[in-house]
Amino acid sequence: MSFRIALPLAAMLGAASPAFADSLTYTNARFGTHVTFPAELFETREEPPANGDGMKWTSSDGGSMGVFGSWNVTELSPADYLQQLIDFRGGEDDITYKRAGKDWVVISGTQGPDIFYERHEFGAQSAIHSVVLTYPRSLEAKYNPAVGPIANSLGGP
Repeated sequence: MSFRIALPLAAMLGAASPAFADSLTYTNARFGTHVTFPAELFETREEPPANGDGMKWTSSDGGSMGVFGSWNVTELSPADYLQQLIDFRGGEDDITYKRAGKDWVVISGTQGPDIFYERHEFGAQSAIHSVVLTYPRSLEAKYNPAVGPIANSLGGP
């Protein structure tokens, strides 16, 4: 299955993905952003930013996951937010999937030797809850099965 099909399919079939031994749930106190992910994917929890907007985990094999909240201060619609992401990633990244719904945005593709996947959920009080996954293309068999369940667990008030 090619990458262009694998990530959208993984996102839609999250419930059909294999179970992982141990899961961790992170909840951000500032925005209420929460996500559940397989603990074995990421060995290192990075230092949180001073503003308390999120957290990042990394793996020695090059994988990473950032989870954060932000304020939608310019009141962008999901479609406008997606366009902003496309403009940001447009130059050197190959965007292979992009979609905006009523209260969410997904964008994925490749960035050099890596795959990226982003999901952003529009919540209450102009909050946007986000997860960004990046991992080497050579390890998509390891990470792709986790993308759907991680993305489907993203939420917040």
